[in-house]
Amino acid sequence: MIAYSRQLIEQEDIDAVVEALKGDFLTGGKLVNEFEEALARYLGVKYVCVMNSATSALHVAYQIIGLGVGDEIITTPLTFAATSNTAVQCGAKPIFCDIKFDGNIDERKIEALITPQTKAIAPVDFGGNPLPIKAIKALCDKHKLFLIEDASHALGGELDGVKVGQTADMTIFSFHAIKPITTFEGGAIATNNSDFYEKAKLLRSHGIVKKELWNSDMVVLGENYRLSDVACAMGLSQLGRLDNFIQKRNEIAKYYDERFANNPYFFTIPIEKNKKSARHLYPILLDRTLWCSKEEIFKALHVKGLGVQVHYKPVYQFSYYKEHFGEQRLPTAEDFYRAELSIPCHQGMSMEDAVHVADTLLETLATIKGCTL
Repeated sequence: MIAYSRQLIEQEDIDAVVEALKGDFLTGGKLVNEFEEALARYLGVKYVCVMNSATSALHVAYQIIGLGVGDEIITTPLTFAATSNTAVQCGAKPIFCDIKFDGNIDERKIEALITPQTKAIAPVDFGGNPLPIKAIKALCDKHKLFLIEDASHALGGELDGVKVGQTADMTIFSFHAIKPITTFEGGAIATNNSDFYEKAKLLRSHGIVKKELWNSDMVVLGENYRLSDVACAMGLSQLGRLDNFIQKRNEIAKYYDERFANNPYFFTIPIEKNKKSARHLYPILLDRTLWCSKEEIFKALHVKGLGVQVHYKPVYQFSYYKEHFGEQRLPTAEDFYRAELSIPCHQGMSMEDAVHVADTLLETLATIKGCTL
């Protein structure tokens, strides 16, 4: 099975982890600081605070801005549920904004959703395709809102030559196994705000500060969201090859773009020339006549060894969200969900694999009977 995305673990990663396992500190040691500093240099930001998942990082970021009962955040429905779940955990209400047909939030529709209760905007760089972050930041500045960018898909992405992570008040990254680099599980907050950084370090470690000798004090209610030295050893090793990983993903994506041009079954999502996508996903959007056959297509491709996936079921369609926030429907998000399939595109693939994926996909779709509109 060729997965839609997966980790690439090489001998240098294994050696780094083994060396960390032989060290004096499996957690709370120097490798955590080294990984954070390396990430900050790579991103071009002042501070990075790593955590045990991007979900933890989102939860901490929302706590840092004081998100609570009665507050609202504006976010996208086309994301993994953690983007809004962690806001709900803080007592806030997520307000879902419709998307564009590239999967990213429609920044033109955000302002109409802002109310006196709005505290933050939390957009997502879908599939690694950078958001129009400057326009969203200008909107936040105008209305005195926080901007928390969920860039879990976008580590290494660029907009106008600037790395994703430099613009928002806080930017969240993920190092889950299928992201461009991995620390097994893991995540981070990147920021240029020293106060946010210090609060993030405090909240990820129980809210406890050391005082003198054995004495310590818990000054806020925090969590255990720390990332281990063993995980950071893996991250440091992988980070050194991140640009190569992204280059490989983009080479495969370029082949797909050319191979799939003008095919009758689906559309691809073009990436503007001023952007570099991290290519966490390579989404295709089925022609409307094939929406009714999507389950059949999904199953047929899996039988043939292509591990396609769907990104994402709109968050507001989940039972929990219907129960707590009512029925919702956003037209572009609904259509995107009906159309989208993510096909294999990652650094563990060869170009021969990419050719096989393209051949199999096109051959399979040619056998599918579409709907009559």
